[in-house]
Amino acid sequence: METRPIFILLGLAMATGAFAEAYTWTDQQGVVHYSDRPHPGAKTIDLGDGNSQRPTPVPRSTATQADSEETTAPASVGYESLEVSSPGAEETLWNIEGTLNVSLTLTPSLLPGHQVRVYFDGAPQIVNSANFQLQEVYRGVHNLQAEVIDETGKLMIRSRPSRFYVQQNSVR
Repeated sequence: METRPIFILLGLAMATGAFAEAYTWTDQQGVVHYSDRPHPGAKTIDLGDGNSQRPTPVPRSTATQADSEETTAPASVGYESLEVSSPGAEETLWNIEGTLNVSLTLTPSLLPGHQVRVYFDGAPQIVNSANFQLQEVYRGVHNLQAEVIDETGKLMIRSRPSRFYVQQNSVR
């Protein structure tokens, strides 16, 4: 039995993790893509060693609960989730006459001073609430993504991109 193919396969299997690279880029519609193959204009993502991190131990406090309540500063509140609930991902909408009703689900609710920025087909705009309308949405494939920014413009949370379709009946 020849051992060369076994050593070659073993070497390839071991090298796969060592040479793994990932790339990211944003297309013209504002959709972020990830791939293991290079793409024009893509940025390389540093994947690190994968299993090299260890959990940080949490120090045990010897103080009483009353002492810790007095000395502990209030934790900064973050958002748990943000998603485009309507239109649904990959949903086809019929005859909307150019007006798109959008609903976002944000947990917890929008905090004072924070704003929602929506990207419709890559174009950003600020909206006032989690339920709003977009005008001039016509037939075709569209992408929608939302994010919450604080009063300084810092990104707090971003939804996944959502693709949907608009169809219009034609009269012949």
